[in-house]
Amino acid sequence: MLKINGAAKLSILSALTLFFSIAITAVPSASAKTHYHDFVVQATQVKRLCKTHNAITVNGQYPGPTLEVNNGDTLVVKVVNRAQYNVTIHWHGVRQMRTGWADGPEFVTQCPIRPGGSYTYRFTIDGQEGTLWWHAHSSWLRATVYGALIIYPREGSSYPFPKPKHETPILLGEWWDANPIDVVREATRTGGAPNISDAFTINGQPGDLYNCSTKDTVIVPIESGEMNLLRVINAALNQELFFTVANHKLTVVGADASYLKQFTTSVIMLGPGQTTDVLITGDQPAVRYYMASRAYQSAQGVPFDNTTATAILEYKLAPCPAKGRGSAVKPLMPSLPAFNDTPTATAFSRSLRSPRKVPVPTHIDESLFFTVGLGLFNCPPNFKASRCQGPNGTRFTASMNNVSFVLPSSYSILQAYKQGISGVYTTDFPAKPPVQFNYTGNVSRSLWQPIRGTKVYKIKYGSSVQLVLQGTNIQTAENHPIHIHGYDFYIIAEGFGNFNPNTDPSKFNLVDPPMRNTVAVPVNGWAVIRFVADNPGAWIMHCHLDVHITWGLAMVFLVEDGVGELQSIQPPPADLPAC
Repeated sequence: MLKINGAAKLSILSALTLFFSIAITAVPSASAKTHYHDFVVQATQVKRLCKTHNAITVNGQYPGPTLEVNNGDTLVVKVVNRAQYNVTIHWHGVRQMRTGWADGPEFVTQCPIRPGGSYTYRFTIDGQEGTLWWHAHSSWLRATVYGALIIYPREGSSYPFPKPKHETPILLGEWWDANPIDVVREATRTGGAPNISDAFTINGQPGDLYNCSTKDTVIVPIESGEMNLLRVINAALNQELFFTVANHKLTVVGADASYLKQFTTSVIMLGPGQTTDVLITGDQPAVRYYMASRAYQSAQGVPFDNTTATAILEYKLAPCPAKGRGSAVKPLMPSLPAFNDTPTATAFSRSLRSPRKVPVPTHIDESLFFTVGLGLFNCPPNFKASRCQGPNGTRFTASMNNVSFVLPSSYSILQAYKQGISGVYTTDFPAKPPVQFNYTGNVSRSLWQPIRGTKVYKIKYGSSVQLVLQGTNIQTAENHPIHIHGYDFYIIAEGFGNFNPNTDPSKFNLVDPPMRNTVAVPVNGWAVIRFVADNPGAWIMHCHLDVHITWGLAMVFLVEDGVGELQSIQPPPADLPAC
């Protein structure tokens, strides 16, 4: 085992949420511990699909180390970069209250750790329990640089469900039979779509359905009658995934380190970045059963990895495989949804509820409407045709509210903000689309080309925010997993087509909506989220399909300091990497 001054019009519920979050942060638990870890980012020989690659890993492990803490504990992780690429580490879903310098996205909260350099991430996890994860947040390094972050209840507390006999992280990944950095660099050069992956993985292994993979297929043991907890994480780079276990029901108890009202299902769907905790009971005949994961692909006519990763749920009394001639009893294969089964994905997401009534903000200070989707740049006059290999001689792009996000390269946005450095970003990100149109209809080609910019949206500390995320049908409609750093939020509604401000608010769940850090915006549809801006700093919001963030499907919220130390971001650490 590795070891108020808010906005003047805050609603009573929002103010209480704010008060208690500050109080919890300000009063550390007597039993809280500090965990110290060393991460060495390095090239490691990893053999998959019959070939050996020099993959970038942490401590030579793929996936990387699992970190285990209790709610209230502090993590101190020294990252040493011995790889040939710049790197940062993001602690996905950790609130980072007042510790935004430790959040990790390259050129947003820090400059990268250069080869040969190091940086120590220090932060406290408070008020969160369940499954999160960590991953690289620089180029496409997170294809292999990732691991689980498990947050147990505070010492003396327990789960709001029966204690499982065993707990197993299930990390769903994506593998290229190539260097992922080369894949994204080639796509950036050509302007076309990057090559799709060659395999999906479960805990780093593709499983029995791929060449040269059977002997390393992951086995998850279970005993008859016992109940185990599976902590499922979608760490894939560019693919939403279905996950199921043959002949077994999954009882969903949490997602994104927030507990949920329990319900039972045969399949779950996770967008990249999302986690789901499920209980599984050994109530079937004592043989072997496949766990399986395959793509949920909502974009029509787009190439994708149509393979299936497997692991084996093995009862301890199951017949052992016969040595030298494969398995004596082949594991039972589950029935998986079709790759384009949007109704199943929708039914799952709409089943998520908080366990009880929650303090959803009801008085809104910032009412925002952001379009999210793809686009195409016309080929620049000085580019050869080989650099414009998108549709009809264009280059792929993506945007929010018609702004394709460009990362700075000389300073991080947070550094520029706190040091008053001009010219790094502008504060004119639009609160609503500059042009209103039929977002999910047949969109005029004149609206396909966004503008490029490093634009942020400023929010006063303590503001209650409602954000409508509206998918578009530009180039290709797709389900977009949108992640906000530094925040959890309530998903109060989702739907298909264009959001209607007159009729759709009647669908808002203001009683027990789920709280998450990543929302899957339905294909050709919309989602509405709410949160209180109680964490000062620079927080990127982006699509967690990395091909889309590469194309610019991102923006940054700049949340201003409030009054006093407890409403202000801490000073930057002394070892913050220089630019």
